[in-house]
Amino acid sequence: MNDYRDGVRRFDKAARGLGQHIFERIIRIDEELKSSAQEIRLRVNKPVMIYTAADTFYLTCDGAAVKEQQPGRMIIATQRNISDSFQTLCNYSVYSRQNEIRKGFITTQGGHRAGLCGTAVYRGGEIYNIRDISGVNLRIAREIFGCADKLMGYIKDLNGGMLICGPPSCGKTTLLRDVARQLSAVYGKKTAVIDERGELAATFAGTPQNDLGYSDVLDGFSKCDGVMQAVRCLSPDYIICDEIGSSDETFLLEQSLNAGVRVIATIHAANSKELLNKPQGLALLRTGAFEKIVFLKTRENPGEIKKVYSKEELLVGKSAGNNNDNNRRSVVGASPFPKNNKQNYVF
Repeated sequence: MNDYRDGVRRFDKAARGLGQHIFERIIRIDEELKSSAQEIRLRVNKPVMIYTAADTFYLTCDGAAVKEQQPGRMIIATQRNISDSFQTLCNYSVYSRQNEIRKGFITTQGGHRAGLCGTAVYRGGEIYNIRDISGVNLRIAREIFGCADKLMGYIKDLNGGMLICGPPSCGKTTLLRDVARQLSAVYGKKTAVIDERGELAATFAGTPQNDLGYSDVLDGFSKCDGVMQAVRCLSPDYIICDEIGSSDETFLLEQSLNAGVRVIATIHAANSKELLNKPQGLALLRTGAFEKIVFLKTRENPGEIKKVYSKEELLVGKSAGNNNDNNRRSVVGASPFPKNNKQNYVF
C-alpha cells in the first residue's frame, strides 16, 4: 500500500473515534487532505479544525474543508459533540481508560492518540482524573516504511545509544517505528520496544497493528518497568522508547547502558540550546547512555534530519558556557540524580 492510500485509510480509521455528528461530515473531505492531515482538533463552541504540516483547515457543514472561516458554514463543536467523541474514543468504557485519561490522553486502535483538555481532579497531590472535557486533539498516527533509512547509517555504527530530538509533530514517533522494524527485521538485532502509550506498535488484543518487524513489544509498561523487564528477561541489543525525561527514566537508561544495551529514545527539543536548557535533557546527556544526539527538522519536514551531534560536542559547549558562572557546577562528572533514586532499581 502506498503512502497516499495508507494516509487516507489511517485518517478514516482515526476519525471513527469522533462522535457520529462530526464523523459523518469529516469523512467526506477530500482524500488529498486526508492523506496529509496530522491532527483533528475539537474545542467547545469553536470550529472543527484539521491541521497538516503547512496549513490549517476548517470543516464545513457540507463536508468540505476550507482555509478561511465562512460564517454560517462552519461545523462548531458543541459540548455534546465533544462528550460523544470522548465516549467513542473510550469505546464507551471510560472507567477502563482511567489510567490514560489521568495522564491526559487516550490511545485508540491504530496508535492514534487523543489529547484531552478539561478540568483536572487532584487526589493526594497528583492528577486522578480529568472531568468536563472541553477539547480533543486527535493526532493521526503514520507508518512510513523507509523513513529511517538515513538515520540507520548512524545507528548501525553506534557503540552507545541515540537520542532523537525535535518539536511536536516533526515525525519522532513515526521514525521510531521504522527504526524498530529495520533493526529487528533488516539488521537482525534483538530489539525491545517499550510502548507505554500504545502509539508505537498500536497493539490491539495482543497483536501489534503497526509493523515493528521482529521487535519484542512491551505494551502499556511504564518506561521504568519496561526497561527492567527487557533487560532482565529479553536480552535485547536495543531498547526503543518514546518521550523520556523523568529522573527515574533517565537513571534506568543509564543502568541499561551498564548492562550492555543500546537505547534509542526521543525527547521534545527543537534545537541544542533548548535541549541543554531542559534539566531532564542535560541529565540524559550526563548519563553517557547516548552517543549520538539527532535533531529533526520542523513539522513541515517530518522525519528529516537537521543535525547530528556527539554527546561530547554538546557537553563541552555547555561546560564552556558555564565557566563564566561560578554559581553553577560543571556539567562533566556531575550527577543529576537524587541519591535515593539510585537504590530503588536492581537489574
